[in-house]
Amino acid sequence: MRLLTDVTPLRENAAFRRLWLGTMLSRTGGAMTSFAVMLQVYDITRSTAAVGLLGVATFIPVLVIALPGGSLADRFDPRRLVLVLTVGQTALSGLLLANSVLGGWLWAVYALVAAENALAAIVVPARTAFIPRLVPAEQQQAAMALNRIVFQVVMIVGPALAGLVTGGVGLKGCYLIDAVTFAGALWGVGRLPAMPPAPGEGAAAGRAKTGLALTIEGLGFIRRTQALCGAFLADVNATFFALPLSLFPAINAERFGGDPRILGLFTTAIGIGGLISAVFAGPLRHVSRHGLAMLVCVSVWGGAFALFAVARSLWLTLLALGLAGLADTFTVVLRSTILVAATPAEFRGRVMAADYLVGAGGGELGSLEAGLVGSLTTPVISALSGGLITVAGAIVIGAALPGFRRYRVPERVSAGPEAAPKPELDAASAAVPAGE
Repeated sequence: MRLLTDVTPLRENAAFRRLWLGTMLSRTGGAMTSFAVMLQVYDITRSTAAVGLLGVATFIPVLVIALPGGSLADRFDPRRLVLVLTVGQTALSGLLLANSVLGGWLWAVYALVAAENALAAIVVPARTAFIPRLVPAEQQQAAMALNRIVFQVVMIVGPALAGLVTGGVGLKGCYLIDAVTFAGALWGVGRLPAMPPAPGEGAAAGRAKTGLALTIEGLGFIRRTQALCGAFLADVNATFFALPLSLFPAINAERFGGDPRILGLFTTAIGIGGLISAVFAGPLRHVSRHGLAMLVCVSVWGGAFALFAVARSLWLTLLALGLAGLADTFTVVLRSTILVAATPAEFRGRVMAADYLVGAGGGELGSLEAGLVGSLTTPVISALSGGLITVAGAIVIGAALPGFRRYRVPERVSAGPEAAPKPELDAASAAVPAGE
Protein backbone atom coordinates (compact mmCIF):
# COMPACT_ATOMS: atom_id res chain seq x y z
CA MET A 1 0.00 0.00 0.00
CA ARG A 2 1.44 3.36 -0.99
CA LEU A 3 1.52 5.75 1.97
CA LEU A 4 2.52 8.98 0.25
CA THR A 5 -0.11 11.19 -1.31
CA ASP A 6 -0.48 10.60 -5.03
CA VAL A 7 1.17 13.51 -6.87
CA THR A 8 -0.14 12.45 -10.29
CA PRO A 9 -2.33 15.58 -10.63
CA LEU A 10 0.77 17.76 -10.20
CA ARG A 11 2.90 15.65 -12.51
CA GLU A 12 0.43 15.19 -15.36
CA ASN A 13 -1.82 18.25 -15.23
CA ALA A 14 -0.06 21.54 -15.99
CA ALA A 15 -3.17 23.63 -15.29
CA PHE A 16 -3.67 22.07 -11.86
CA ARG A 17 0.05 22.41 -11.13
CA ARG A 18 -0.03 26.16 -11.87
CA LEU A 19 -3.19 26.57 -9.79
CA TRP A 20 -1.62 24.65 -6.87
CA LEU A 21 1.64 26.62 -6.92
CA GLY A 22 -0.15 29.94 -7.31
CA THR A 23 -2.44 29.09 -4.41
CA MET A 24 0.53 28.16 -2.22
CA LEU A 25 2.19 31.50 -2.95
CA SER A 26 -0.88 33.70 -2.48
CA ARG A 27 -2.06 31.94 0.70
CA THR A 28 1.36 32.38 2.26
CA GLY A 29 0.99 36.10 1.72
CA GLY A 30 -2.53 35.94 3.14
CA ALA A 31 -1.28 34.21 6.29
CA MET A 32 1.28 36.97 6.73
CA THR A 33 -1.44 39.60 6.48
CA SER A 34 -3.56 37.76 9.08
CA PHE A 35 -0.58 37.88 11.44
CA ALA A 36 0.07 41.54 10.70
CA VAL A 37 -3.57 42.59 11.16
CA MET A 38 -3.79 41.03 14.62
CA LEU A 39 -0.54 42.62 15.71
CA GLN A 40 -1.44 46.01 14.24
CA VAL A 41 -4.80 46.11 16.02
CA TYR A 42 -3.14 45.19 19.31
CA ASP A 43 -0.39 47.77 18.81
CA ILE A 44 -3.00 50.48 18.19
CA THR A 45 -5.36 49.59 21.05
CA ARG A 46 -3.47 47.38 23.54
CA SER A 47 -6.83 45.60 23.86
CA THR A 48 -7.47 41.88 23.44
CA ALA A 49 -11.16 42.71 22.96
CA ALA A 50 -10.26 44.85 19.95
CA VAL A 51 -8.30 41.92 18.53
CA GLY A 52 -11.30 39.68 19.18
CA LEU A 53 -13.47 42.00 17.09
CA LEU A 54 -11.45 40.93 14.07
CA GLY A 55 -13.35 37.64 14.34
CA VAL A 56 -16.59 39.58 13.89
CA ALA A 57 -15.13 41.44 10.91
CA THR A 58 -14.18 38.04 9.48
CA PHE A 59 -17.32 36.04 10.15
CA ILE A 60 -20.16 38.47 9.35
CA PRO A 61 -19.15 39.05 5.70
CA VAL A 62 -18.76 35.29 5.22
CA LEU A 63 -22.20 34.68 6.74
CA VAL A 64 -23.84 37.30 4.53
CA ILE A 65 -21.93 36.78 1.28
CA ALA A 66 -20.92 33.11 0.99
CA LEU A 67 -24.22 31.47 -0.01
CA PRO A 68 -25.45 34.20 -2.40
CA GLY A 69 -21.92 34.44 -3.78
CA GLY A 70 -21.91 30.74 -4.54
CA SER A 71 -24.77 31.24 -7.01
CA LEU A 72 -22.51 33.57 -9.03
CA ALA A 73 -20.10 30.70 -9.71
CA ASP A 74 -23.06 28.67 -11.04
CA ARG A 75 -24.35 31.49 -13.27
CA PHE A 76 -21.07 32.77 -14.74
CA ASP A 77 -17.65 31.48 -15.74
CA PRO A 78 -15.97 30.95 -12.31
CA ARG A 79 -12.54 31.55 -13.83
CA ARG A 80 -13.41 35.09 -14.91
CA LEU A 81 -15.18 35.70 -11.61
CA VAL A 82 -12.10 34.70 -9.62
CA LEU A 83 -9.79 36.79 -11.79
CA VAL A 84 -11.86 39.94 -11.28
CA LEU A 85 -12.22 39.45 -7.53
CA THR A 86 -8.52 38.58 -7.12
CA VAL A 87 -7.66 41.96 -8.58
CA GLY A 88 -9.94 43.44 -5.93
CA GLN A 89 -8.16 41.47 -3.20
CA THR A 90 -4.82 42.75 -4.45
CA ALA A 91 -6.11 46.32 -4.21
CA LEU A 92 -7.29 45.73 -0.63
CA SER A 93 -3.84 44.46 0.36
CA GLY A 94 -2.40 47.60 -1.18
CA LEU A 95 -4.79 49.71 0.93
CA LEU A 96 -3.72 47.85 4.09
CA LEU A 97 -0.13 48.66 3.17
CA ALA A 98 -0.99 52.33 2.61
CA ASN A 99 -2.88 52.49 5.92
CA SER A 100 0.13 51.03 7.72
CA VAL A 101 2.53 53.50 6.11
CA LEU A 102 0.26 56.46 6.96
CA GLY A 103 0.07 55.55 10.61
CA GLY A 104 -2.76 53.04 10.81
CA TRP A 105 -6.42 53.95 11.38
CA LEU A 106 -8.22 51.27 13.38
CA TRP A 107 -11.54 51.69 11.57
CA ALA A 108 -9.76 51.26 8.23
CA VAL A 109 -8.20 47.96 9.35
CA TYR A 110 -11.61 46.56 10.35
CA ALA A 111 -13.24 47.79 7.14
CA LEU A 112 -10.53 46.38 4.89
CA VAL A 113 -10.52 43.02 6.72
CA ALA A 114 -14.31 42.81 6.31
CA ALA A 115 -14.07 43.66 2.60
CA GLU A 116 -11.29 41.11 2.06
CA ASN A 117 -13.34 38.36 3.70
CA ALA A 118 -16.40 39.30 1.65
CA LEU A 119 -14.40 38.75 -1.55
CA ALA A 120 -12.80 35.58 -0.17
CA ALA A 121 -16.28 34.17 0.55
CA ILE A 122 -16.84 34.12 -3.22
CA VAL A 123 -13.30 33.40 -4.43
CA VAL A 124 -12.45 30.37 -2.27
CA PRO A 125 -15.53 28.26 -3.15
CA ALA A 126 -15.20 29.17 -6.82
CA ARG A 127 -11.54 28.08 -6.81
CA THR A 128 -12.51 24.75 -5.23
CA ALA A 129 -15.08 24.27 -7.99
CA PHE A 130 -12.21 24.41 -10.52
CA ILE A 131 -10.91 20.97 -9.52
CA PRO A 132 -13.71 18.81 -11.03
CA ARG A 133 -13.24 20.73 -14.28
CA LEU A 134 -9.47 20.24 -14.36
CA VAL A 135 -8.75 16.84 -12.83
CA PRO A 136 -10.01 13.40 -13.97
CA ALA A 137 -12.36 11.65 -11.56
CA GLU A 138 -9.81 9.06 -10.46
CA GLN A 139 -7.38 11.84 -9.42
CA GLN A 140 -9.79 14.13 -7.61
CA GLN A 141 -9.22 12.74 -4.12
CA ALA A 142 -5.46 13.09 -4.63
CA ALA A 143 -6.02 16.68 -5.74
CA MET A 144 -7.97 17.37 -2.54
CA ALA A 145 -5.12 15.91 -0.45
CA LEU A 146 -2.60 18.08 -2.32
CA ASN A 147 -4.72 21.14 -1.61
CA ARG A 148 -4.68 20.22 2.06
CA ILE A 149 -0.88 20.13 1.97
CA VAL A 150 -1.01 23.77 0.86
CA PHE A 151 -3.19 24.63 3.86
CA GLN A 152 -0.95 22.86 6.36
CA VAL A 153 2.30 24.24 4.96
CA VAL A 154 0.91 27.78 4.98
CA MET A 155 -0.39 27.28 8.53
CA ILE A 156 3.14 26.47 9.71
CA VAL A 157 5.30 28.65 7.45
CA GLY A 158 3.14 31.78 7.03
CA PRO A 159 3.15 33.04 10.65
CA ALA A 160 6.82 32.16 11.14
CA LEU A 161 7.80 34.10 8.00
CA ALA A 162 5.57 36.99 9.05
CA GLY A 163 7.35 37.18 12.41
CA LEU A 164 10.73 37.39 10.70
CA VAL A 165 9.58 40.06 8.24
CA THR A 166 7.89 42.12 10.97
CA GLY A 167 11.04 41.98 13.08
CA GLY A 168 13.10 43.16 10.12
CA VAL A 169 11.04 45.81 8.31
CA GLY A 170 7.80 46.09 10.28
CA LEU A 171 4.18 45.23 9.51
CA LYS A 172 4.24 47.04 6.18
CA GLY A 173 6.58 44.35 4.89
CA CYS A 174 3.89 41.69 5.45
CA TYR A 175 1.26 43.75 3.61
CA LEU A 176 3.65 44.40 0.72
CA ILE A 177 4.50 40.70 0.35
CA ASP A 178 0.80 39.80 0.42
CA ALA A 179 0.02 42.27 -2.37
CA VAL A 180 2.90 40.93 -4.46
CA THR A 181 2.03 37.26 -3.92
CA PHE A 182 -1.43 37.78 -5.39
CA ALA A 183 0.48 37.63 -8.68
CA GLY A 184 0.71 33.89 -8.00
CA ALA A 185 -3.06 33.59 -7.81
CA LEU A 186 -3.50 35.61 -11.00
CA TRP A 187 -0.89 33.47 -12.79
CA GLY A 188 -2.46 30.21 -11.62
CA VAL A 189 -6.01 31.18 -12.59
CA GLY A 190 -5.30 33.33 -15.63
CA ARG A 191 -4.00 30.43 -17.74
CA LEU A 192 -6.87 28.07 -16.95
CA PRO A 193 -9.26 27.17 -19.77
CA ALA A 194 -12.64 28.87 -20.00
CA MET A 195 -15.25 27.28 -17.72
CA PRO A 196 -18.72 28.10 -19.04
CA PRO A 197 -21.67 27.50 -16.68
CA ALA A 198 -23.52 24.21 -16.79
CA PRO A 199 -26.39 24.11 -19.31
CA GLY A 200 -29.52 25.69 -17.92
CA GLU A 201 -27.70 27.61 -15.18
CA GLY A 202 -25.81 30.20 -17.13
CA ALA A 203 -26.23 33.94 -17.08
CA ALA A 204 -29.24 33.90 -19.42
CA ALA A 205 -31.07 31.25 -17.43
CA GLY A 206 -29.96 32.84 -14.17
CA ARG A 207 -31.82 36.04 -15.00
CA ALA A 208 -35.06 34.11 -14.59
CA LYS A 209 -34.19 33.50 -10.92
CA THR A 210 -33.12 35.93 -8.25
CA GLY A 211 -29.98 35.36 -6.23
CA LEU A 212 -32.17 34.51 -3.23
CA ALA A 213 -34.10 31.93 -5.24
CA LEU A 214 -30.87 30.29 -6.41
CA THR A 215 -29.54 30.24 -2.85
CA ILE A 216 -32.72 28.62 -1.52
CA GLU A 217 -32.63 26.13 -4.36
CA GLY A 218 -29.06 25.18 -3.44
CA LEU A 219 -29.90 24.76 0.24
CA GLY A 220 -32.87 22.60 -0.69
CA PHE A 221 -30.63 20.38 -2.80
CA ILE A 222 -28.22 19.93 0.12
CA ARG A 223 -31.08 19.07 2.49
CA ARG A 224 -32.50 16.46 0.12
CA THR A 225 -29.14 14.79 -0.56
CA GLN A 226 -28.00 12.63 2.33
CA ALA A 227 -24.38 12.46 1.18
CA LEU A 228 -24.12 16.26 1.34
CA CYS A 229 -26.33 16.76 4.38
CA GLY A 230 -24.38 14.16 6.34
CA ALA A 231 -21.01 15.59 5.35
CA PHE A 232 -22.01 19.08 6.50
CA LEU A 233 -23.58 17.87 9.75
CA ALA A 234 -20.51 15.77 10.55
CA ASP A 235 -18.25 18.78 10.02
CA VAL A 236 -20.43 21.10 12.13
CA ASN A 237 -20.56 18.45 14.85
CA ALA A 238 -16.75 18.32 14.91
CA THR A 239 -15.97 22.03 14.82
CA PHE A 240 -18.77 23.30 17.08
CA PHE A 241 -18.28 20.85 19.94
CA ALA A 242 -14.61 19.86 19.67
CA LEU A 243 -12.51 22.87 18.71
CA PRO A 244 -11.40 24.30 22.08
CA LEU A 245 -8.93 26.92 20.84
CA SER A 246 -10.27 29.48 23.30
CA LEU A 247 -9.37 27.09 26.15
CA PHE A 248 -5.71 26.75 25.18
CA PRO A 249 -4.39 29.68 27.28
CA ALA A 250 -6.30 28.59 30.41
CA ILE A 251 -5.28 24.93 30.12
CA ASN A 252 -1.69 25.96 29.43
CA ALA A 253 -1.73 28.18 32.52
CA GLU A 254 -3.20 25.44 34.71
CA ARG A 255 -1.04 22.61 33.41
CA PHE A 256 2.25 24.21 32.34
CA GLY A 257 2.47 27.48 34.25
CA GLY A 258 1.41 29.66 31.33
CA ASP A 259 4.70 29.25 29.42
CA PRO A 260 4.05 31.04 26.08
CA ARG A 261 6.48 28.72 24.28
CA ILE A 262 4.36 25.72 25.25
CA LEU A 263 1.18 27.55 24.24
CA GLY A 264 2.69 28.02 20.80
CA LEU A 265 3.39 24.30 20.61
CA PHE A 266 -0.33 23.54 20.98
CA THR A 267 -1.25 25.00 17.60
CA THR A 268 2.00 23.80 16.03
CA ALA A 269 1.20 20.22 17.08
CA ILE A 270 -2.16 20.39 15.30
CA GLY A 271 -0.48 21.78 12.20
CA ILE A 272 2.25 19.14 12.16
CA GLY A 273 -0.28 16.33 12.62
CA GLY A 274 -2.31 17.72 9.73
CA LEU A 275 0.74 18.03 7.51
CA ILE A 276 1.80 14.43 8.21
CA SER A 277 -1.62 13.08 7.26
CA ALA A 278 -1.75 15.31 4.17
CA VAL A 279 1.60 13.96 2.97
CA PHE A 280 0.77 10.36 3.87
CA ALA A 281 -2.78 10.35 2.52
CA GLY A 282 -2.10 7.53 0.05
CA PRO A 283 -4.26 4.93 1.89
CA LEU A 284 -7.34 7.11 1.39
CA ARG A 285 -7.45 5.98 -2.24
CA HIS A 286 -8.44 2.53 -0.99
CA VAL A 287 -11.40 3.77 1.06
CA SER A 288 -14.66 2.41 -0.32
CA ARG A 289 -17.28 3.78 2.11
CA HIS A 290 -16.40 7.44 2.24
CA GLY A 291 -19.25 8.54 4.49
CA LEU A 292 -18.40 5.95 7.15
CA ALA A 293 -14.71 6.83 6.92
CA MET A 294 -15.52 10.50 7.51
CA LEU A 295 -17.59 9.63 10.59
CA VAL A 296 -14.68 7.56 11.93
CA CYS A 297 -12.28 10.47 11.41
CA VAL A 298 -14.67 12.87 13.16
CA SER A 299 -14.84 10.42 16.09
CA VAL A 300 -11.03 10.29 16.26
CA TRP A 301 -10.96 14.10 16.22
CA GLY A 302 -13.38 14.27 19.15
CA GLY A 303 -11.58 11.52 21.04
CA ALA A 304 -8.25 13.28 20.57
CA PHE A 305 -9.54 16.48 22.19
CA ALA A 306 -11.07 14.44 25.02
CA LEU A 307 -7.60 12.94 25.56
CA PHE A 308 -6.10 16.45 25.42
CA ALA A 309 -8.49 17.51 28.18
CA VAL A 310 -7.30 14.86 30.65
CA ALA A 311 -3.62 14.57 29.64
CA ARG A 312 -1.23 15.79 32.32
CA SER A 313 2.15 15.42 30.65
CA LEU A 314 3.38 17.66 27.83
CA TRP A 315 4.18 14.76 25.50
CA LEU A 316 0.68 13.28 25.82
CA THR A 317 -0.92 16.71 25.40
CA LEU A 318 0.99 17.35 22.17
CA LEU A 319 0.38 13.81 20.96
CA ALA A 320 -3.37 14.28 21.41
CA LEU A 321 -3.32 17.57 19.50
CA GLY A 322 -1.22 16.03 16.73
CA LEU A 323 -3.73 13.18 16.46
CA ALA A 324 -6.53 15.74 16.17
CA GLY A 325 -4.67 17.47 13.32
CA LEU A 326 -4.13 14.15 11.57
CA ALA A 327 -7.84 13.27 11.79
CA ASP A 328 -8.80 16.77 10.63
CA THR A 329 -6.92 16.50 7.35
CA PHE A 330 -8.41 13.09 6.54
CA THR A 331 -11.86 14.49 7.38
CA VAL A 332 -11.42 17.47 5.08
CA VAL A 333 -10.13 15.36 2.19
CA LEU A 334 -13.01 12.88 2.51
CA ARG A 335 -15.60 15.64 2.83
CA SER A 336 -14.26 17.48 -0.21
CA THR A 337 -14.27 14.27 -2.24
CA ILE A 338 -17.87 13.54 -1.26
CA LEU A 339 -19.03 17.07 -2.10
CA VAL A 340 -17.44 17.00 -5.54
CA ALA A 341 -18.76 13.53 -6.38
CA ALA A 342 -22.33 14.03 -5.11
CA THR A 343 -22.89 17.50 -6.59
CA PRO A 344 -23.97 18.03 -10.22
CA ALA A 345 -22.20 20.85 -12.01
CA GLU A 346 -25.14 23.28 -11.88
CA PHE A 347 -25.09 23.26 -8.06
CA ARG A 348 -21.33 23.10 -7.55
CA GLY A 349 -20.72 26.79 -6.79
CA ARG A 350 -23.50 26.93 -4.19
CA VAL A 351 -22.46 23.69 -2.49
CA MET A 352 -18.83 24.81 -2.29
CA ALA A 353 -20.01 28.15 -0.87
CA ALA A 354 -21.94 26.29 1.83
CA ASP A 355 -18.79 24.26 2.54
CA TYR A 356 -16.77 27.45 2.93
CA LEU A 357 -19.39 28.94 5.26
CA VAL A 358 -19.36 25.81 7.44
CA GLY A 359 -15.56 25.72 7.49
CA ALA A 360 -15.12 29.42 8.24
CA GLY A 361 -17.99 29.74 10.70
CA GLY A 362 -17.83 26.44 12.53
CA GLY A 363 -14.45 27.12 14.06
CA GLU A 364 -15.40 30.62 15.24
CA LEU A 365 -18.62 29.39 16.85
CA GLY A 366 -16.90 26.32 18.28
CA SER A 367 -14.26 28.42 19.99
CA LEU A 368 -17.01 30.64 21.42
CA GLU A 369 -18.98 27.60 22.64
CA ALA A 370 -15.91 26.10 24.31
CA GLY A 371 -15.09 29.39 26.03
CA LEU A 372 -18.63 29.84 27.36
CA VAL A 373 -18.85 26.28 28.69
CA GLY A 374 -15.37 26.64 30.17
CA SER A 375 -16.39 29.82 32.01
CA LEU A 376 -19.50 28.12 33.45
CA THR A 377 -17.66 24.93 34.43
CA THR A 378 -13.91 24.47 33.98
CA PRO A 379 -11.71 24.44 30.85
CA VAL A 380 -11.02 20.72 31.33
CA ILE A 381 -14.71 19.86 31.59
CA SER A 382 -15.45 21.97 28.50
CA ALA A 383 -12.77 20.26 26.39
CA LEU A 384 -13.63 16.78 27.66
CA SER A 385 -17.40 17.12 27.22
CA GLY A 386 -16.99 18.66 23.76
CA GLY A 387 -14.81 15.79 22.58
CA LEU A 388 -17.18 13.13 23.92
CA ILE A 389 -20.25 14.88 22.49
CA THR A 390 -18.54 14.91 19.08
CA VAL A 391 -18.01 11.15 19.21
CA ALA A 392 -21.65 10.63 20.22
CA GLY A 393 -22.79 13.03 17.51
CA ALA A 394 -20.94 11.08 14.83
CA ILE A 395 -22.76 7.92 15.94
CA VAL A 396 -26.13 9.70 15.83
CA ILE A 397 -25.48 11.15 12.36
CA GLY A 398 -24.50 7.74 11.03
CA ALA A 399 -27.67 6.17 12.44
CA ALA A 400 -29.98 8.98 11.28
CA LEU A 401 -28.53 9.25 7.76
CA PRO A 402 -27.86 5.73 6.46
CA GLY A 403 -27.44 7.11 2.94
CA PHE A 404 -24.45 9.13 4.13
CA ARG A 405 -23.05 6.28 6.23
CA ARG A 406 -23.15 3.93 3.22
CA TYR A 407 -22.07 6.52 0.65
CA ARG A 408 -19.42 5.40 -1.83
CA VAL A 409 -17.84 7.84 -4.26
CA PRO A 410 -18.46 6.52 -7.80
CA GLU A 411 -15.35 5.11 -9.42
CA ARG A 412 -15.77 7.43 -12.37
CA VAL A 413 -17.36 10.85 -12.03
CA SER A 414 -17.18 13.08 -15.05
CA ALA A 415 -15.29 16.30 -14.55
CA GLY A 416 -17.38 17.97 -17.22
CA PRO A 417 -20.71 19.69 -16.63
CA GLU A 418 -22.64 17.59 -19.14
CA ALA A 419 -22.10 14.25 -17.43
CA ALA A 420 -21.94 15.30 -13.79
CA PRO A 421 -23.70 12.79 -11.56
CA LYS A 422 -27.37 13.57 -11.16
CA PRO A 423 -28.61 12.98 -7.63
CA GLU A 424 -31.68 11.08 -8.74
CA LEU A 425 -29.44 8.47 -10.41
CA ASP A 426 -27.30 7.87 -7.32
CA ALA A 427 -30.10 6.03 -5.56
CA ALA A 428 -27.78 3.92 -3.44
CA SER A 429 -26.86 6.80 -1.23
CA ALA A 430 -26.38 10.35 -2.41
CA ALA A 431 -29.96 10.95 -3.44
CA VAL A 432 -31.68 9.42 -0.44
CA PRO A 433 -33.59 12.39 1.01
CA ALA A 434 -32.35 13.41 4.41
CA GLY A 435 -34.47 11.94 7.15
CA GLU A 436 -35.77 8.98 5.14
